[in-house]
Amino acid sequence: QEQLVASGGGLVQAGGSLTLSCAASGRTISGYGMGWFRQAPGKERKLVASISWTGGNTYYTDSVKGRFTVSRDNAKNTVYLQMNSLKPEDTAVYYCAASGGVYDHPESYDYWGQGTRVTVSS
Repeated sequence: QEQLVASGGGLVQAGGSLTLSCAASGRTISGYGMGWFRQAPGKERKLVASISWTGGNTYYTDSVKGRFTVSRDNAKNTVYLQMNSLKPEDTAVYYCAASGGVYDHPESYDYWGQGTRVTVSS
């Protein structure tokens, strides 16, 4: 069964750190751009970070630049999102997804994992 499994969410105080992981099973992530999206209550799902299939190019939305780092290990079929200096406004459900198209185009993502919840307390 093909799936993307996100993990690593939880409750953290403002200023803290979390690392999310997205492990693919039943399919390879090689050749695919990979992205992390988040959806806060009452808001639309938004691309926050993404990485090209080679890992050589990354994208970050402005609000997370300098705080979040996306990386991938194609040998382990896993993508990571290191989140530092977390803020209450980072609270959301985070989803990983795969793109067969342009990695920094949100509409190119067509394969989704389940979400992992991140809650940042003030």
